[in-house]
Amino acid sequence: MGIARPGKIVGIGRNYREHAAELGHLVPQQPLLFLKPPTAVIGDGDTIVLPLESERVEYEAEIAVVIGRRVRRVSEAQALAAVAGITCLNDVTARDLQRSEEQWTRAKGFDTFCPVGPRVAPLDPARLSELEVRCRVNGVERQRGSARDMVFGIAALVAFVSQAMTLEPGDLIATGTPAGVGPLVAGDVVEVEIPNVGVLRNPVSTEPRRPATAR
Repeated sequence: MGIARPGKIVGIGRNYREHAAELGHLVPQQPLLFLKPPTAVIGDGDTIVLPLESERVEYEAEIAVVIGRRVRRVSEAQALAAVAGITCLNDVTARDLQRSEEQWTRAKGFDTFCPVGPRVAPLDPARLSELEVRCRVNGVERQRGSARDMVFGIAALVAFVSQAMTLEPGDLIATGTPAGVGPLVAGDVVEVEIPNVGVLRNPVSTEPRRPATAR
């Protein structure tokens, strides 16, 4: 099953304790939500472009939940019935901008900052705790995390988000990244893998510098 451009992408911040610690943050008392724009979405094999406005862009490998039907204010018990499946997502982040600005829209929202794919796999509720996500840069593993290590689990996240906004088919919830985030540079190849789901692979390049304007 291919990945269509979602209506919205809801990110979850600091949902792994070790990742929160590596960035010097406390674990939130309830899920910390942010949005990435649909224009940030690219697919498997597409290029992540490092923008001129940032000096440090980092990878964040995540398990993404794909919503399958329109829901509003569902309970945790009802939440998984609204899920069409899961896929790999890279929540690419301009870390320097995230640290210097009070909210994260620009840091998370550049074009190409949301690689997703390569497919949507059915979600087996009985095996949620077995889900793992891994990240490799140039073939070297940098991240490995398990759904069992999430502060807030998948059902809790779907239910919580649905209290604030209607979730529609194709929407994505990115469930947070484990420890091990780090920088990307031009020439890198970054892979996000969820075993039995697939490998999302994207090369990295730098945005060309704009020619100086004649005066």
